[in-house]
Amino acid sequence: MSVPVARTQIAKIVRATGDLVDVSATAEALGTDRSSAAKALARWTTQGWLRRIRRGLYAPVPLTALPEDRALDDAWRLVPVVFAPGYVGGVSAAHHWDLTEQLFRSVFVFTARPVRRRSVEIHGTPFVVRHRAESLLFGTAGVWRGASKVDVSNVHRTLVDMLDEPGAGGGIRHVADCLENYISRKDADLATVLEYAERLGNGAVFKRLGFLLERAGQSGPVVDSCASRLTKGVAKLDPAVPSPRIVSRWGLAIPDSWNGGRA
Repeated sequence: MSVPVARTQIAKIVRATGDLVDVSATAEALGTDRSSAAKALARWTTQGWLRRIRRGLYAPVPLTALPEDRALDDAWRLVPVVFAPGYVGGVSAAHHWDLTEQLFRSVFVFTARPVRRRSVEIHGTPFVVRHRAESLLFGTAGVWRGASKVDVSNVHRTLVDMLDEPGAGGGIRHVADCLENYISRKDADLATVLEYAERLGNGAVFKRLGFLLERAGQSGPVVDSCASRLTKGVAKLDPAVPSPRIVSRWGLAIPDSWNGGRA
């Protein structure tokens, strides 16, 4: 197959599928069977027109790319292809919404797909993956990354997810910083945070939220609402950190370095 024909066919597929190309989309765009499509993708990869992202998934190589360049420079564009239904969340979303200036190399993803490994590397980017029931994939917004529309947790859901699992928020100290940045925003809506936490159904979220709000000098209806929703038992402020002290008001086990006010 000549170079012009190959480029024309690849361009046709990319126009139909967006930034990423797989066997099914190639077969449909070219009006051929999956076997022929797979052979074409393998041939174009050998010729340097495509780069393999993972099994069955390819990205077109820009004409200006050098051999050492990566074909896909924005790992978020992989999320709707590899992890749908799901969304970018945790610290990745926190950075997107300016809750933090800290940039993590890993991309945090919540997905309704079965999760075999909680950490996976795709095309040189580490992904941290957490399972969510499809009914819990709420509170998201679509953002455009190139030609790909990627779902990301909105700023309120981002905060709830980090309170639900502090590890997804870079640890509880980082989550506390994100919370303080959140409550200083014009679009902060703690009523929505409470609503999302209620829908998520993890009582530890209210314990951590109430404790951290009081620690940040907050009081009033939201803190009272957290206190009224406390579940039995003791949760850890951060499950990854030894927490020998108990704050009975919130039913929280906290590290020695924390107290009722500032650490």
